[in-house]
Order: sequence, then C-alpha cells, then structure tokens
Amino acid sequence: MRDLYQRLSLSPEASEHDIQDAVMRCPNSALRQDAESVLAVNEHREAYDTLHQTLNDIGCLRARLGLTHGAHWQGDVANDFSLPPDHAISRHDELVDRVSNAVSLYNRWRRWRGPWLLVAVFATGAGIGVVMGFALCLGLAAG
Repeated sequence: MRDLYQRLSLSPEASEHDIQDAVMRCPNSALRQDAESVLAVNEHREAYDTLHQTLNDIGCLRARLGLTHGAHWQGDVANDFSLPPDHAISRHDELVDRVSNAVSLYNRWRRWRGPWLLVAVFATGAGIGVVMGFALCLGLAAG
C-alpha cells in the first residue's frame, strides 16, 4: 500500500482543500487517481486513515527492532512505511532494566535487613535498660 500522504507531501491532518490542491498538482496520473478515489470520499478516507495509522505503528516497531527493507526495495511502494533503524532502547529493554534494578535493591535490603534488625532490637533493649537503671538509681537515691 502506498502512503498517499507522503507521496503527495501532505500531513494526515490535511484539510480537504489542501488535499484537492495536492492532487491537482500531482504529475503522476495513477497516484492522482488513487488519491482522488481514497482521500476525496470521507468513508474511504476514514478507513484509509485507520489503516495508515496501523501501518505507521508497524513501521515504528520495525525500526525499533532494526528491521529495514533491502536496498532493492528502497524508493518502492513497499518502503513507504519503513523508517530508519531506531537505536534508542526499546520499551521492553527499559522495563527489564527497571525491574532488574528494583530486584537488586530488594535483595540488598533483604541481605542487610537481618543484621540491622538485630542492631535495632539490641539498641532498643539497651536503651530501655539504661532508662530503667537510671530510674532505679534515682528511686534508691531518693528513698
């Protein structure tokens, strides 16, 4: 399927007037005929826009995966929805990194939780013992 918007140098949000002007200026009669039959009829344009968005999404996915058409397809209709390879980190890889980081933090917390819990219990017990000893000393000294 051709990307009629790309081939006519239009945005998918183009107005009907802009589309008519672009179709009239188009030197390719087959492209002009396709654009008139698809973009000039509202029901056809709505269906085309839905399919166009889906193919754009697939093109973005292919680019994220590093998939491109071979050199013999460059400039062909099959390449209309292809994008150059995207070297950004994929959403899946980003989520895996975030989960791995959370797991390592949790494991670190679990490893140190036991000793710190013992220190906290010992410190609390020692603090209570010191306060009670001080209170007893004051009680004995007063009486």
